[in-house]
Amino acid sequence: MQRPLFSALLSLAASAALLLQAADSPAPNTLTVKETAAGWKLLFDGTTFSGWHNFKKEGVRPGWQIKDGTLACIDPHNAGDLITPDEFTWFELQLDYNISEGGNSGIMYHVSEEGGAAWESGPEFQLEDNAKAADPQRCGWLYALYQPPVDAATGKTLDATKPAGQWNHVRLIISPTKCEHIINGVSYFTYVIGSEDFNARVAKSKFAKMPKFAKVGTGHIALQGDHGQVSFRNIKIRALPAAK
Repeated sequence: MQRPLFSALLSLAASAALLLQAADSPAPNTLTVKETAAGWKLLFDGTTFSGWHNFKKEGVRPGWQIKDGTLACIDPHNAGDLITPDEFTWFELQLDYNISEGGNSGIMYHVSEEGGAAWESGPEFQLEDNAKAADPQRCGWLYALYQPPVDAATGKTLDATKPAGQWNHVRLIISPTKCEHIINGVSYFTYVIGSEDFNARVAKSKFAKMPKFAKVGTGHIALQGDHGQVSFRNIKIRALPAAK
């Protein structure tokens, strides 16, 4: 007589656990109640281009499509970089990306529309297929400026990415005291915009000739769409406090 009751209680407990898990793991391109309360904002609704337009242009070129709940660059020859209409200063950005074999893309921040290209002002969180992409700047690096250390376990530069065709998770933290690049839960490195070290690296790079590079302070988020096929989902952002 007690066993059916015990089994029923176990079943109820399992159902409650599943409900709690579902509450903390929302459907793609949605926010949990906790995330909303914490100030997170969706940058992609999963069904429209609302909140995005091409750099220095109205609308979105046909190389970008909404595909199976993703913001997808399917033709990099007719896509170009997308940017948010809103501008951000200090923030945490999270998203999932799925890149094609040999693909190359990127996330830029503090982008100004005054220059000729998004990368002339916005530092770039590099995205690519590390196995087959031609660009030696690897995924998760701050393009031409910072890269992760050598992984003692492999003797190679740290690489937490999953292979092309699989979903990877990015956290990009841009704050006045620490910026951090994180892929699939693994922290790559930190830096401070405008620090002596940061400025010295910029001075030795191709960006030294670009007067607005990393100088805007507040700008758009951009997704690169001219180097390969890539899909994005669960793009969300929350503001971080300014330095006291």
